[in-house]
Amino acid sequence: MTTSDTDKNPVPRSSRKPVLTHTSPKRLLNPASGFLSGYTHTLNPYVGCAFSCSYCYVREMPVAKFRGAPWGGWVDIKAETAAQLGRELERAGRKAPVTVFMSSSTDPYQPAEYEARVTRSWLEAMADSDALQFVMVQTRSPLVTRDLDVLQRLGSRVRVSMTIETDLDAMRKLFSPAAPPIAARLNALRQLAEAGIQTQAAVSPLLPCSGEFAARLAATGVQRVALDDYFRGDGSLGRRTERLGIRELYVRHGLEAWYDREALDRVRAELEAQFGADLVRVSQEGFLP
Repeated sequence: MTTSDTDKNPVPRSSRKPVLTHTSPKRLLNPASGFLSGYTHTLNPYVGCAFSCSYCYVREMPVAKFRGAPWGGWVDIKAETAAQLGRELERAGRKAPVTVFMSSSTDPYQPAEYEARVTRSWLEAMADSDALQFVMVQTRSPLVTRDLDVLQRLGSRVRVSMTIETDLDAMRKLFSPAAPPIAARLNALRQLAEAGIQTQAAVSPLLPCSGEFAARLAATGVQRVALDDYFRGDGSLGRRTERLGIRELYVRHGLEAWYDREALDRVRAELEAQFGADLVRVSQEGFLP
């Protein structure tokens, strides 16, 4: 099966509402491997993602390729599963302390979370669990600030990683128009830091940005930065991204200089000048517990 023309040049419409389906999975905790092998498990409260970012590597995974519907047009909700997660955490914790990456193939705070509240219920289950040692919450949504109370209950056992690939909202609109505005994400990082939550900015994948990007991130009070690009972080040395047609998007908009390994090195130097080399972590290292 080949990628459709729509998926090769994905430009999601922010007005499109995905079809929502409630599911009852037999298992919630999945063993971590590969890029996330530093964790014991991954958690995904949803299958599918309404943010529908053009460069998302999940587009090239079987869950998306063989769905028969465009990525971003459907979301499966693992509703009313908090008690099940609590039981799974207890069982897993009998073997070893549990470390979780949430989420590996969806955004736990995508629009469906406003009403479904699956992510919140799972965080509450983790806060109540003695088995949980650490959870990384990976999102690009300011909705995460709704759950400051639960995140504070988790204390040192949680870090929120906010994806901010650029400080230029024009680039956000070009590559991920259905995702939250950059200013809102920067403000969310600031709120999380002020509330005492461990935070990081995930510049992943790096998009074209201004020379003020590093300073703007530092102004939020974020504690560290994870930096990645298509060539290191898509799991196939950039081949997945090539199949999605992202290079053509760069060329069409005169951004070829940014579709290059050296772009990361340039921005890394600017980030290290703001944060220090020990607080700027590249690719897999940036997402470890």
